[in-house]
Amino acid sequence: MKMNIRNSFKTIAPIALAMLTFASCSDDNNESSKLPEVEENYVGAAVGNFSAEEWYVGGELGTTMNVTAGCYEDETPAVTEMGLSEAFNRGEQFFERNVTEFQAPFNGLGPAYVRKSCLDCHPGYGHGKRVTQYTAEWGNGYLLVVYHPADGDNRDDGPYIAEVTGMPQTRATYPFLPPIDEKGIHLSWPTLTAMGEGSEISATHFPDGETYSLIYPELSIDVDAFNTDPKPENLAFRLESTIGIIGSGLLDAIPDDSLKKQYQREAPYTELNPAIWDKANNTWADGAMYKTIQSGKEPVNRIKKFTYACTRGSLQDGAGANAIWNITNVSRSDRPFLYTTAAWANAMSKNPDVIAKIKQDPTSPYYADGTDEGIAAAVKGLLSPSTNQFDNEWHNFTPEMTDNNFWSFMVWHRGLAIPRARNLQDKDVQRGKELFYQIGCTACHRPSWNTGNDDYWAPALITSKNLNLPRYKNQTIWPYTDMVQHRLYMKNGIHGSWCRTTPLWGRGLSQVNTGAEDRLHDCRARNEIEAILWHGYSSKSDAYDSTLKFYKLPKSDRDAIVKFLRSI
Repeated sequence: MKMNIRNSFKTIAPIALAMLTFASCSDDNNESSKLPEVEENYVGAAVGNFSAEEWYVGGELGTTMNVTAGCYEDETPAVTEMGLSEAFNRGEQFFERNVTEFQAPFNGLGPAYVRKSCLDCHPGYGHGKRVTQYTAEWGNGYLLVVYHPADGDNRDDGPYIAEVTGMPQTRATYPFLPPIDEKGIHLSWPTLTAMGEGSEISATHFPDGETYSLIYPELSIDVDAFNTDPKPENLAFRLESTIGIIGSGLLDAIPDDSLKKQYQREAPYTELNPAIWDKANNTWADGAMYKTIQSGKEPVNRIKKFTYACTRGSLQDGAGANAIWNITNVSRSDRPFLYTTAAWANAMSKNPDVIAKIKQDPTSPYYADGTDEGIAAAVKGLLSPSTNQFDNEWHNFTPEMTDNNFWSFMVWHRGLAIPRARNLQDKDVQRGKELFYQIGCTACHRPSWNTGNDDYWAPALITSKNLNLPRYKNQTIWPYTDMVQHRLYMKNGIHGSWCRTTPLWGRGLSQVNTGAEDRLHDCRARNEIEAILWHGYSSKSDAYDSTLKFYKLPKSDRDAIVKFLRSI
């Protein structure tokens, strides 16, 4: 049974406070009068250097009291109180179920796709987990990044190639070939033998002798694996794992003016992404604005804050809203077009095997007049991305996902709770928090935010029907992220170099929910220690000084920081 957080404030907290008061007045020598070390006795109470509200990391409206297996799936108290539980549960089905070609309401798969379901990339509702072979199956949370490397030493930067989509597809429905054949994708995980430029940190051991190993991905794709015309040239490759989705609605509720103050606070001390921040004028750069479009209305500007690259400015037009369309290629009324490329469509229209298979099926939408030429023209026209996405002679798709189902999906996405903190009464956890602050980690992993009025944006297909989404007004939340991009300069790092600080909340429950603890943007870190040390691969890293301080700590202090990270 799930406990409503409002009840927890009214019952658990006063009991815990009363017990703490009783314990403080007792005779210290009377062992029978001491408070037993049971966590439930402390939840909702100020303990050590933790305030009472830090137990409820998503605030009163965003925290689930459940901290057992499956807690990543819980709805927020806001969902319950707003009467949105039925929509939440229906939206959950669209996250979990495999999409098919024809069976409604989960129809519309392909013709090229990245995965059959959202759950494939987010096993257990969490961050993706590391794999050793790339196949688009359950558990592989990776997206391929294929780009033209920039000139110079930094091989992480460069524009995406045009021959495949930005989220490259490795699967296709009959009779087509996937844009990239998975058999031509090669992935390995070599062990790091030496740190990078200027780093004083060892790649193998702490000063006290405790050992560790750091691994990183080596990725390549054969040119012949690209089923495109033309085939791409001058390529570089990176991996990006899916981001944890719990608590995303609470991050969406952080006001844009609060984000601006955070950028202004950091700008004097560190270099910020010039595409987002205009340092000379101490304000947003033009690239910081994300235009969310409502039919028949002027675009609404929101500050980009979602995805590693900060490409999206609203959860309702962000990674999840985008993925439910382009990962599976399921169209809807605000996106009645395919996520494909002209190079793939061109290759499929020239493939004699594809043409022959379509010719055998007069009911195929690609059959046209039944001639090779007519079929080729239909394939090229229907598979190509539209130059005018809402008005094209070929692209007159009937939406495969209804507006109401998309609303339900967004209720679910915005309604996922964050689990409460654990073990805050533990002295080691309290020591870990103290050290985390002392060595400077909170410069990027900002502990808390306030959600303000949560004046969320939603597309017209939701607002025109007067449908609501979960709302988190005036909540103090503890995600441990500044929502700002930084550079860590890892070996085979992230494409584009800049990466938004990942929220730390709830990650300590990854093992029980997902079966894995892999961290960082490509899951190269198998635990917290490895994640921290990768921050210090290069002395150019924005987090190098803090990482070096961590590296020099005695083992008991390092363990305390890890224990703290697993508690928040």
